[in-house]
Amino acid sequence: MRRAVFYLVYDGAGEVGDYALHHLRAIRDHADHVFVVSNSPLSPGSRVALERVADTVWERENVGFDVFAYRDALRHFGQARLEDFDEIILMNYTFYGPIGSYAPLFERMDAQQVDFWGVTDHAEIRPNPYTHTGVMHRHIQSHWIAVRRPMVRSAEWKAYWDDMPPVRSYADSIQLHESRFTHHFEQAGFSSATAFPAADYPAVHPIFDLPARLLDEGLPIIKRRLFFHDPLYHDAHAIVARDVEDRMHDAGYPMQMLYDDLSRSAKPRDLNAVLSMMEILPDVSVGDEDVSHLRVGILAHVFYDDMIDEIADLAEALPQARLVITTADEGRKARIEERLAARGREADVRVLPSNRGRDISAFLLGCRDVLLSGELDLVVKLHSKRSPQNGFSVGQHFKRHLYENLLGSPGYAENLLRLFVRHETLGMVFPPMIHMGLPTMGRAWFANREPAKEMLARLGLRVPLDDVSPLAPFGSMLVARPEALRPLLDADFLWEEFPDEGGYGDGGMAHVLERMFAYSAIGSGHHVRTVMTTRNAAISHTMLEYKLNAMDDGVPGEQREQIAWVQDRVAGRIGVATVKAAIVERSPAAARVLKPIYVVARGVLRKVRGR
Repeated sequence: MRRAVFYLVYDGAGEVGDYALHHLRAIRDHADHVFVVSNSPLSPGSRVALERVADTVWERENVGFDVFAYRDALRHFGQARLEDFDEIILMNYTFYGPIGSYAPLFERMDAQQVDFWGVTDHAEIRPNPYTHTGVMHRHIQSHWIAVRRPMVRSAEWKAYWDDMPPVRSYADSIQLHESRFTHHFEQAGFSSATAFPAADYPAVHPIFDLPARLLDEGLPIIKRRLFFHDPLYHDAHAIVARDVEDRMHDAGYPMQMLYDDLSRSAKPRDLNAVLSMMEILPDVSVGDEDVSHLRVGILAHVFYDDMIDEIADLAEALPQARLVITTADEGRKARIEERLAARGREADVRVLPSNRGRDISAFLLGCRDVLLSGELDLVVKLHSKRSPQNGFSVGQHFKRHLYENLLGSPGYAENLLRLFVRHETLGMVFPPMIHMGLPTMGRAWFANREPAKEMLARLGLRVPLDDVSPLAPFGSMLVARPEALRPLLDADFLWEEFPDEGGYGDGGMAHVLERMFAYSAIGSGHHVRTVMTTRNAAISHTMLEYKLNAMDDGVPGEQREQIAWVQDRVAGRIGVATVKAAIVERSPAAARVLKPIYVVARGVLRKVRGR
């Protein structure tokens, strides 16, 4: 078929992701004309990149969402030119593709004698979730709608776009276009088909709720929102997005493009949860990847020099690693060098000009030359952690949580290094959030969120900030590629910016930067994972399960509703979840009847509150 593709993009900063360019290069094999319409001004670089893969690149004001973008682009192209093509495809930037190739999809759909078709559709819903009455008809989803020449030439086609009411919201775009288009033209006598129809699957929204199954059956696209949608939705519907990630990787999709895009779209902790990005590694070496070529450095700040043997013991897990020790004064340096000499371990021991900022400044300033040297593939950041302020048992557990989950044994350490060989885009790993004995869970921003927002601007990063607690190496120990640290290294921090001992606390530079390590890695185009030993995973999970079970006791509703209910109570507000809980307690039957209204109201409030 002779085919024209109209592709909508939108980005507030005018940047077009490589994933979009990758899709456009692939669609060129099946299109005679590619028309890109941008609902935002494009940066010069993005415009040039688009012009290399598209025949027309056209910018317009962001009015009318995707609906008016399509309408205006079609008008700009001209009806006479449209009628020269066998097929017109309207598509947008809300999916990744191709997963594999587009060829089987086009071959299959070209053989169907229909007037219009789509890749996926949404099943009928009663009542309509937007109007609470009637029906939302089955509809081809607007990320990909192909229309054949007879329909494009029809009076109904022209009237559809000419009579389109104003579209002022996302809800308008759904009600006035996406959920209307299919039924409208079928009622006018035109026939349609869907490559992966919802009727074939046990879900009303298969591309979102059953993505792995559809990929296994040949679906060549995946919705971007799958990776940055509310993790509680994934939990409620048992959606395992990591299965999708694995299939995309195995199909040869360039995963760097995915992570680059998600660095600007997904909150790090949401992505970590949605993609199940925790690796539980055995203590014995397993796997085929060779790690002997990796140049590894262990950079450890040792203020408590009586802990040098513990640090040296940890370093034995990576006997080939270069060891760099920073400390506070010459006396400590002498004692450290004496112990290392007795153990036969060579190290570069450095006295810092200041202990302001403790291990954070020691790493970013005191070892900056090492990190920028290009001589290391990976760096392990450690320090002599004692945490006397937390009490002996809690301090010991925190230290164990960090030390063992990074360098628990030689076999474990080798498995950890193997992750970086296996995942080319992996920039950093660290232990998951500590929760036993410490009040981090649910509040780990403490007084650092506003300063962190300012720090992101200083670092030039567009990574969205997490809501409740940041994805961060609490305790500031990690393993990273040096290039994942570049935003922090290029910031030119000064020793004087870090607090002295009297000002060390939340809101200060060191505590803010502790929460910026993962953001640095993600903002530089990498992804981040957390790591645990099998033993520590067992200790952590069983206690988490017990605490969650205890917190759920007596809280009405399902998990998402329980969380909303608790958040409303803590904030001292009467929210939708609070009202629903009261109704459930008095009349479960009434609650079932009112559920559609509750769902819409909850969504509205979440948008208002910015969640």
